[in-house]
Amino acid sequence: MDSLTQIVLGAACGELALGKKIGNKALLFGAIGGTIPDLDVYVGKFIYNNEIDSMMFHRGFMHSFLFCLIGAFVFGWLVYKLYDTGKRKDTTSLKDWFWLFGISLFTHPILDSFTPYGTQLFKPFSDDRVAFNNISVVDFAYTLPFLGCMVLVMRFKRSNPKRLFWTRLGLGVSSLYMLFTLVNKLYINSVFERSFKDANISFSRFRTQPTILNNILWYGIAETDSSYYVGYYSLLDTDAHVKRVMTLPKQHELLDVNHPDIQKLTWFSDGYFNLIKEREKEIRYDDLRYPMLNPDDPNSSIFSFYLEEKGTRWDIKPFEGEAPGREDFELFFRRIKGI
Repeated sequence: MDSLTQIVLGAACGELALGKKIGNKALLFGAIGGTIPDLDVYVGKFIYNNEIDSMMFHRGFMHSFLFCLIGAFVFGWLVYKLYDTGKRKDTTSLKDWFWLFGISLFTHPILDSFTPYGTQLFKPFSDDRVAFNNISVVDFAYTLPFLGCMVLVMRFKRSNPKRLFWTRLGLGVSSLYMLFTLVNKLYINSVFERSFKDANISFSRFRTQPTILNNILWYGIAETDSSYYVGYYSLLDTDAHVKRVMTLPKQHELLDVNHPDIQKLTWFSDGYFNLIKEREKEIRYDDLRYPMLNPDDPNSSIFSFYLEEKGTRWDIKPFEGEAPGREDFELFFRRIKGI
């Protein structure tokens, strides 16, 4: 999920591990531990000079269980050696720091696996991406109550039992919301499957996920041999049925889908993508795991970029398009309300 959410979850882990001993510093170190896996965004850009390779690196090894295990011992040992000096000598143990970084690191990729992006939990032993698709990468209903609880934790002295109460409450409320999104997805799947079948769409597979910032408006996509069919359903709709289904041609013939770089992107998007030729020698790639911001405009995909050939490689061009307009956001929020 987003960085703020991971910081809040990491801080809660730090409080559980060392809050009684070092107070608010435990929240700080837990937040650091919860942030470490996402540093793969910068590591990938440092290692690779191709944006496709860099994108493949994110949520790869640095989000795996193996990295978290190694990191718990490495970062735990390093911080213990730096912390256990002077007046702080023997106030904490090496085991305390292993525990703090262990739970703050492990909870990061587990939380990410609930989002549509997918997380390679078992790399390097498996490249499979775990993605339950039940919560958006950014969902304030999950984050803000949790954040409020952790802010309250900071107000109490480390010996005050209210710190533990508010930490547990934050974890409990966020976990209950996560459970709600999982149950919600089961219902949403039934609505989309029924709606696609009622529209006489003979699909080979389909998937659903919430749209950005909420768990009310959902996006569904069904695949056939030549096209994708997409639709939206809001929990506030008056009828348990998708109102409109949009057809998006695949157009995979616009480039060689067997090229190694395109194969990487196909794996990355789980095969849900279409291609559009808009410029000379450039192809627009829309990752259709993610919805359009404007439910009526197929060109408003929130995960879209241009591909360009560089010698024998394909690369992603730096973003040059316009930011979504006010009208797009207005239509998006109207659709959330079931309009």
